[in-house]
Amino acid sequence: MQRHRSVRSGPEVPHDESDEQLVATLYREFGGPLLRNVRRLTGGDRQWAEDVVQETVFRAWRNAGKLNREPGLLWAWLMTVARRIVIDARRQRSARPQEVEPDRLDSVAVPDGSEPTLSAMVVSEALYSLSEEHREALVQTYLHDRTINEAAEVLGVPPGTVKSRVYYALRALQKTMKERG
Repeated sequence: MQRHRSVRSGPEVPHDESDEQLVATLYREFGGPLLRNVRRLTGGDRQWAEDVVQETVFRAWRNAGKLNREPGLLWAWLMTVARRIVIDARRQRSARPQEVEPDRLDSVAVPDGSEPTLSAMVVSEALYSLSEEHREALVQTYLHDRTINEAAEVLGVPPGTVKSRVYYALRALQKTMKERG
């Protein structure tokens, strides 16, 4: 069963030079209007429309011996074939997942764990530059997430002492961090 109706004008002629002449004539006489109409069918996609026009003219060349060369009938045949090519392509596109272009590898962001690691090393070194009492006060309040009262209980000192140690430890830590950049 044929997918389109061929129009005959007489006996079939095998492919020869007149068939190639047909292709040139089709492009010359129908190429522009066919491309404009097919662009509307393809939603303005020029590349797709050009592909459809090329496939339509190829099918005309393949069926050159069966075509009626009367301009009105030839135009109707070309438009029918082009419309069916577009319909088939839309069906095919909806039947499979849409293709996407992979991102360029040089523009893909790769998480780099070096910055947090370096920061942790610098902070760790800065913490060890503090006195034992100041470092313990920061460790208990910031790293162990304890309140001043809880840290005071663990360290065995009054809450006011913990507050004072945390205050001076943060100032010393800030100074050390500025010096190291």
